[in-house]
Amino acid sequence: ADGAPGFLLATAGAMRAAGLLLAWALLHPAASQQCHPSSPGGVLRFTDRHAEIQVPALHRVPSSLDPLYGLVRRCLDLIQQNPLPTELLRTALNDPGSVRTSQVVQYELGYVICAAVALLFTVAVPVAGMCFCYCRSRRRCGGRLRAHRRSLGCRRRCLLACLSFTSLIILISVTCAFVTSHRVKGQMEPGLGAVPSTLRTLRQHLANLPQGVQMVVDKFEVPRKQIISDLGGLSRSVGLSIHAQLKAVTYAALADLQDRARDLQTSLHHLQILHRTARALAAARAELEPALRERRRRVVALLDDPRCTSCASVLGRAQGLELGADYGKVPSVEKVLKALAGLPRSDFAEMIRQGNGTFNSIPELAVERMAQVIQDLRGDLARTAEKVQSIADGFPLPDYTRPVSEALVKAEERSQPYLREVQRVERYRWIAGTVLCSIILLILLCNVTGMALGAYGLSKREDPSDYECRGEAGAKFLLVGVGLAFLFSWLLILLVFATFLVGGNIQTLVCRNWVNQEIYKFIDTPGNLPPSMNLTRELNLRRDSNLSSTYRECKSGAGLWEVLQLDSSYDLDEHLKTPKYTADFQKRLGDFTANLGDVRLLRSEGRQDLETFARSGVDEVDYGRFQEEMKIPVVQTSLPGLARNLEGLQKMQRNGTVAGRLAAEARALWHMQNSTVQSQEALVAKLGESVQFLSRLAPHLKERVKRTLATTASVEARLPVQAQQILRQELGCFTRKELRYFAQYLNWVGQMLREDVASCQPLATALDNGRVILCDRIADPWNAFWFSLGCCTFFLIPNIIFAVRLTKHFRPIRNRLISTGSEETCPFHIPRVTALKL
Repeated sequence: ADGAPGFLLATAGAMRAAGLLLAWALLHPAASQQCHPSSPGGVLRFTDRHAEIQVPALHRVPSSLDPLYGLVRRCLDLIQQNPLPTELLRTALNDPGSVRTSQVVQYELGYVICAAVALLFTVAVPVAGMCFCYCRSRRRCGGRLRAHRRSLGCRRRCLLACLSFTSLIILISVTCAFVTSHRVKGQMEPGLGAVPSTLRTLRQHLANLPQGVQMVVDKFEVPRKQIISDLGGLSRSVGLSIHAQLKAVTYAALADLQDRARDLQTSLHHLQILHRTARALAAARAELEPALRERRRRVVALLDDPRCTSCASVLGRAQGLELGADYGKVPSVEKVLKALAGLPRSDFAEMIRQGNGTFNSIPELAVERMAQVIQDLRGDLARTAEKVQSIADGFPLPDYTRPVSEALVKAEERSQPYLREVQRVERYRWIAGTVLCSIILLILLCNVTGMALGAYGLSKREDPSDYECRGEAGAKFLLVGVGLAFLFSWLLILLVFATFLVGGNIQTLVCRNWVNQEIYKFIDTPGNLPPSMNLTRELNLRRDSNLSSTYRECKSGAGLWEVLQLDSSYDLDEHLKTPKYTADFQKRLGDFTANLGDVRLLRSEGRQDLETFARSGVDEVDYGRFQEEMKIPVVQTSLPGLARNLEGLQKMQRNGTVAGRLAAEARALWHMQNSTVQSQEALVAKLGESVQFLSRLAPHLKERVKRTLATTASVEARLPVQAQQILRQELGCFTRKELRYFAQYLNWVGQMLREDVASCQPLATALDNGRVILCDRIADPWNAFWFSLGCCTFFLIPNIIFAVRLTKHFRPIRNRLISTGSEETCPFHIPRVTALKL
């Protein structure tokens, strides 16, 4: 039990030594440290696109009239089955005077046939109208039936059904004509306005490209802020990393040094105890020896008295009452104490506290030592921003977009007169179409009113030959509708043919070939366009490119970088090489050095104290001799045992005097035990603790002190080297991390400049929008208008026929023999008894 504290102390020291060795192994130069894995914050986030001007894409909007549009397109495909007239267009563009009329007629054969039909209709219908007027004046057309037949009712109902059917078709057609005419008018104005606005938007887009390049360059602020933020925590991060990686070995060395200082203090303390206790025991023995001899003599004399009953059994123990251990024979430690006199001369606690404080101040020291280099790095970042600005300053985009901008200006200026003329013509077309559609509605109104009055008059007439005013009014309404049809049908057919000729050619010559890109192929074919209209040269496209490929590239999102010849005059990859912008930054970090590990763990006076402690001879003292003496009791015979024996004999005595003397001797033995022997035994116990500690420390003292001194010196020597290595490692990791930021930014700049910033997609979108506006939003309702109006016009012919024939059924029927008219009279008129009620 007495040796337990010393054993625990030794175990703790061994564990510290093992920890020191492990930490030192981890800090061995051969061990390589890796950079920390990049955090999610190591990826920079840039805005997807700069605020450039975009052309909104237009799309065909589904409509309830789409079936009508499809029917009209199929009709036009039947009328014009010829493909794009490349030869005719080439001749017309390069040498307009050599174009032959026969070529135009051959290509427009379907329209020529339609023109002949329209001409025939224009001539035939007015002639037929004049003939009808002549016949009507001669009372031949639209008069009365001459005789009553049984089949008249069936014929009349058939004519009513046919006229109603044609009127319904005309009503549906004129409704579609009204709707499509209004739609053309509604789409024409914004459609024509979209042409200059789109051209201006394209010019603004091109003019905005330098601003877009500048905005991309300005995004250098993203990596710059990130790098400045990283620089703000670099020095403390480096200091904390050095502290974290070296603290194990440093703290282990300091703990080992603290153990040696404690060993010195404890050993000196125990040596002093050993010296004082041994001398005290020797002096106490000298004082105890005469008293113990006198006490033995008296006890032996008493026990040898014949009057003492049964005392012979205790006599032997009393005769052995002698002194035991002689501490005057143990080795002296005065020489060791003399060698250790004045130790420790240094304050190990303060020394360890200072070393610990110096080591723990490495993060603050790193902040102080690296302040200047961080300031210089920030200056390097400012100069790097100026180098990045040179990308925008030297980007040659304006030189290549200027021809396109000039072409757009010319197109906008030349399109204005044509657009105004188209708008004026469209206004006249809408007025004419509205007036003629209103006349058609008036004709339908006459038809409906005539059929309603006529049918009502027939129902009220009792005799077919009776005159009925409502039936007569119905017949007159039908004849008014016929007259309006004859009067305005030629104007209708002229409007139909005029709009048909324009809209049909737009659909078959432009829209159909625009959708299948035959127009682009025609433009791309060399020789089709005159030299003054060479788009490849005018737009400064690549020599191996054409309008079709450029349109496809732009539509797929390609940039002007790929379409224009920018790579031949501006090596973007050369301008975006990372070392061009990071050389100064990288060199400054690579050249930086700072002594951050100069930590003094043991000063010279402390080292001398430990060396003196190791040479003091503590390990040369024969502690075994002390242990041998401690095994011997202070008195050979146990005084308490002998006193108890005497007390027992005192009870057995019959002689009172002997009994009193035995009791007195027992008390004297107890007094000696408690006053003298017990104090010596306490000194022996105290001596045993010191001997145990020193005997356990002595065999390993020199080895431990030597190891502590060597470890401390090695740690002091290696700390600056290891700190410098960690500094280089941390700066290397930091440099690679920041270079990744530069690389990310420059890669993003290259992608933006090649694909997004100088995008030509608005050009393709503008072309697609032009097709949607012209073909889907204007040409389709335009063609549907003339188709609907044409249906009204052609169905007026059966409408006239059915109306004229139905007129006779609404008037009184003449008999064969008697006529009620003034031109036919018969004096022998005999009224019929019965008559069929019509």
